[in-house]
Amino acid sequence: MSLIKFQISYHTNFGQEIYVCGSIPELGNLDETGALKLTCEGEVWSAETESKTTGQIEYYYFLKEQGKTIRKEWGSHRRLQVEKSKMFFVQDLWKNKPYHGYLYSSAFTESIFFHEKANSTLSYFSNSILLNVICPFVKKGQKLVVSGEIDQLGNWALNKAKPLDYVGNGEWQILLNAKSLPNEFYYKFVIVDEDTRQSIHWEDGGNRILSTQKAKNQNSVWVEMGLQFHYNYFLFKGTGTAIPVFSLRSESSFGIGDFLDLKKMIDWAALTHQQLIQMLPINDTITTQTWRDSYPYSAISCYALHPIYLGLSAFPLKDQSKMNAFLEEARKLNKLADLDYEKVLSLKKRYTEHLFEQEKDEILSSAAYQVFYEKNRFWLFSYAAYCYLRDKLGTARFTDWGEFAVYNEQKLQQLIEEDPEAKIVTDFYAFTQYLLDKQLGEVQEYAHGKGVALKGDIPIGINRDSIDAWTTGYLFNMDTQTGAPPDDFSFFGQNWGFPTYNWCAMEQEGYAWWKNRFCKMADYFDAYRIDHILGFFRIWEIPMHSVQGLLGYFSPALPYWPEELNLAGIPFDEERMTKPFIHEAFLPEIFGEYTPEVMAEYLEVSGWQRFNLKKEYDTQRKIQHFFGGKADVKNLKIRDGLYALCNEVLFVRDRMNHNLFHPRITAQHSYSYRYLDDNVKSAFNRLYDDFYYRRHNYFWREQAMRKLPQLISSTPMLVCGEDLGMVPDSVHSVMNELQILSLEIQRMPKDPNVSFSDLHSLPYLSVATTSTHDMSPIRLWWKENKEITQKYYNEILNHEGEAPDECSPELCRQIIQQHLNSSAMWVILPWQDWISLSGELSRKDPAEERINVPANPEHYWRYRMHISLDDLLKKSEFNATIKLMVER
Repeated sequence: MSLIKFQISYHTNFGQEIYVCGSIPELGNLDETGALKLTCEGEVWSAETESKTTGQIEYYYFLKEQGKTIRKEWGSHRRLQVEKSKMFFVQDLWKNKPYHGYLYSSAFTESIFFHEKANSTLSYFSNSILLNVICPFVKKGQKLVVSGEIDQLGNWALNKAKPLDYVGNGEWQILLNAKSLPNEFYYKFVIVDEDTRQSIHWEDGGNRILSTQKAKNQNSVWVEMGLQFHYNYFLFKGTGTAIPVFSLRSESSFGIGDFLDLKKMIDWAALTHQQLIQMLPINDTITTQTWRDSYPYSAISCYALHPIYLGLSAFPLKDQSKMNAFLEEARKLNKLADLDYEKVLSLKKRYTEHLFEQEKDEILSSAAYQVFYEKNRFWLFSYAAYCYLRDKLGTARFTDWGEFAVYNEQKLQQLIEEDPEAKIVTDFYAFTQYLLDKQLGEVQEYAHGKGVALKGDIPIGINRDSIDAWTTGYLFNMDTQTGAPPDDFSFFGQNWGFPTYNWCAMEQEGYAWWKNRFCKMADYFDAYRIDHILGFFRIWEIPMHSVQGLLGYFSPALPYWPEELNLAGIPFDEERMTKPFIHEAFLPEIFGEYTPEVMAEYLEVSGWQRFNLKKEYDTQRKIQHFFGGKADVKNLKIRDGLYALCNEVLFVRDRMNHNLFHPRITAQHSYSYRYLDDNVKSAFNRLYDDFYYRRHNYFWREQAMRKLPQLISSTPMLVCGEDLGMVPDSVHSVMNELQILSLEIQRMPKDPNVSFSDLHSLPYLSVATTSTHDMSPIRLWWKENKEITQKYYNEILNHEGEAPDECSPELCRQIIQQHLNSSAMWVILPWQDWISLSGELSRKDPAEERINVPANPEHYWRYRMHISLDDLLKKSEFNATIKLMVER
């Protein structure tokens, strides 16, 4: 039996109570209903309990008011080693979320600041003092020691100071023999170099005082739990590279970057003193088995990895003739400047099928495979069945699968048991996922060994023909599509085609779908980027009849009743304001010489000089279908003009309540707005500004705070949010409160009153970058708009005279060094912008370095590095340049 006395200082209000909950029966077995209540004297809360338990226990404190838990300590549970026949006096400090909370993410604890954990078993002295220190600031190659004025602590000499043991989650501890210590002495904790014992940082503030009398009773252990290391001005600055896996190139590649290539990319990052590699999504996207599947944000599964990324050189075929033939085919594809997605997919599929025949008996019967399958069965079974049906029936559109159009696990299980072909094919897809999982897990372990964190990307949407839509369709609004409102990337907005989320259904399930998704990602990554984080506040929902994004609306939102519009000074006429306004006077501006033909073929008269679109052309989807395959100049001009007429509305009807209306985004650019009288225009502008910039601020904050805290706390990964576009005021406060790193791009300032962001005024909790995969790299951007480039050259780079036509390596170096010197915590640059530092190594044509054009929904994602990673690692002068810039 051991006695444990808990004590914690905490200021409470009247009626509030503090409890301690732990992993032993006396503390509730981590069930708060059985937690131990503390009593209060002033602001000191205490309680004691006897326990038969030995070994490590976990516990935490929480606050209750009127029978409800209103606050819990932040972070992981405290851990205490308990021994029989001992009295433990535990002095605690309440754990609040620290400003440097990011240091507790797996990006730091498992990689950048990784330390081996000490043996958790302690052998106490008859009289012991246990000091537990929260100090996440200790980097690799450093150590935490305690130094003091007594001989036992080295008399302030660091080479004789006592080292602490690392116990995980940024915590360190040391056990002292109280009998050998004076009753009271001064001491301090110090971060030192592990090899030289030279000081890195003495903790700030005055000396600590340790009183040892309480530990001098027989068989007692005085525990100072959760001491905070005082580091007032700690500042971490990290650097990384963003590059899609498919863009990697090595001598062992099979025509596309793969997971094995990531190891060489990790080597390059470590060589240049970078700490992070950021990727685009790596989930399976195969629906058509054509180049259209190259779009990485349209996954068929939020769990399955893309088979195209399997590093085949790690799995040689025993049949040498087949192996040689595949290697020859791979060499040809690997020489291509850009990715040939279809040929590479075919090559890898055929190779993996041969590998399956060669290895299936051994692997499928192995214990490791069985463990993998059982752990992942909740998604792996449906994934394998989906792939079989997609291949067998020739389409990924599950609504066309007849008896299997509705997911039924029992029926699918029966099919696999009775059909030998189905059994073989589903085993093949599960086998491939096993190899992918194993390989990517090894890559993560390799990265950790190099002190490099891997950052993944979580797409905001799902493919409407995906497994997630097939198996859990009720979690999505399949009768809508999502995208983004107009922004710097697209005048007409973006239409991604994904269904929107049924957040009500997701909330009822405790957001399990999202949490499972995040947890699976944590198997491979230490950090992640939430694609379009604005979607957790509100999503841009687009009617299914639209092709472009202008007729979308925010959901959820607070649209207007007609009565509100009338009171605002807008005489609401449903016919005039919610249906396309088409006037004869402006048709020539849109259609030019084709105006008479358009009026005759596609429009019908509705009044004096007014027209409606004929029924067969009255939506963008109908127009798209009619003009399908007609790619000549005339037909494209007419098609795009008809699209524009569909957008000629001032209000969009709400999907859920047809009596409510949203102001159409950027309606001020429409002819319909132009034909309003000035008083109505002014009223519309006031209402528009209120709707898009004020009306929803608290409402959208509330929506995000219902979801994001639960989701980001489900894993220890470092969280970043892509917060570009039309950003509500509430986004910054939520991201700051939750310590989600924002994305900062100098040429896309969040302040509408400036042309370029001030790099020295960026929020610390942010990621600064020169470009993203959706943008032109530096050298291409420099050539796109002479006026903007000139302003940047004079005002940001502080050069006089006319800007040069080309962005030279010297200018690129200045731009990148400015970013590295910014106030942002992280600077993560596209590989194309790093390579711009060398005129010798960069591509001749910067346009070839662009990854995606968001305005083009048919874009082919095929960019690859033009030199191999093998050669890049040998470019000692170039790599030394980056290393020096990073260190500065």
